[in-house]
Amino acid sequence: MATSPDGGAERRTIVLVYGGRSAEHDVSCVSARAVLAAASAAGFEVRPVAVGRDGVWRAPEGLDPTDGLLTDGLPTDGLPTDGIPVAASVALTADDAGHGDPGIVVFPLVHGPLGEDGTLSGLCELVDVPYVGCGVLSSALCMDKAMAKRVTTEAGLPQARHLALGPHHPLDTDAVFDALGASVFVKPANMGSSVGVTRAVDAAALVDAVALARTYDEWVVVEEEVTGREIECAVLGAAGSARASVPGEVIAGAEFYDYADKYLRGVARTEVPADLDPDTTAEAQRLALAAFDALRCEGMARVDFFLCPERGLLLNEVNTVPGFTPISMYPSMWAASGLDLPGLVAELVRLAVDRHARRPRRTDPGAPPAG
Repeated sequence: MATSPDGGAERRTIVLVYGGRSAEHDVSCVSARAVLAAASAAGFEVRPVAVGRDGVWRAPEGLDPTDGLLTDGLPTDGLPTDGIPVAASVALTADDAGHGDPGIVVFPLVHGPLGEDGTLSGLCELVDVPYVGCGVLSSALCMDKAMAKRVTTEAGLPQARHLALGPHHPLDTDAVFDALGASVFVKPANMGSSVGVTRAVDAAALVDAVALARTYDEWVVVEEEVTGREIECAVLGAAGSARASVPGEVIAGAEFYDYADKYLRGVARTEVPADLDPDTTAEAQRLALAAFDALRCEGMARVDFFLCPERGLLLNEVNTVPGFTPISMYPSMWAASGLDLPGLVAELVRLAVDRHARRPRRTDPGAPPAG
């Protein structure tokens, strides 16, 4: 294991978990390549663990942390997901020789369902290992847009009008347009990176959009179309003491900021910091921290808003495992706030260790430790 980057005696190894079975598999692999390089530059030993599309956990070998992150200004292919199969519990707790390693910190980079939705956080809790990012409850809440909107509405945060449709809810197209306006966006409740998101302006398109969204999740969120700028803010820290970055802006190259615009075409533009007046900047940071707190986030989150001419900032969603690709907003906003990617990784690891040390294990006090 490498020496702790802060110079302390404690030594830490990052187990970098990436890939996954969701539609965001490829994005996760690119994020992992960037974090591997940054963590290595920060002085950590990194042990990559890939989750294949088939759900099998594998240990890739011979990865070069410095192997080009950019090709013509765009991300290269992500880290490979082939390698030696390994049991998940062993991958998260053991050293290279298969012995228990008390210096491990897990860095989950599995975007979307079966990773970002609290399942990977829960696995880390079960094997009692520190992990970067949000806990089980906040991860599950933020992944489920329908439930997240319910919680943030209760907290009084401004957001677009919306409806949640479960598998038992019939689709009344007239009622949807009456409630939300002439054009709407339809998205799966549990998905990210704009996968499965469609704009609908008539009944036939709405039926098709809901059907598409339901191929990804039983629950569907339908939102009014909002005309405004797309503003994002990065949050970092422990509950009650988190801080917000300078905001950034995404300028879509397509009709809306969809998956291809984010990761394939490379035509979306970003501005970091965003061109905002001081009052709007402060309000974006305040609302980002309020959403982080309402959803019980810890460690990291990217909070997305619409900035509307007449309605101001409207909360869109909160992402607990934001992208770390070379064009991703979360690390870009922290870089503009004075924290480079190696420093960001080191801070996230520190937060993970601190949380693990302070939190009660919620077990029988007389029981032996896990492992």
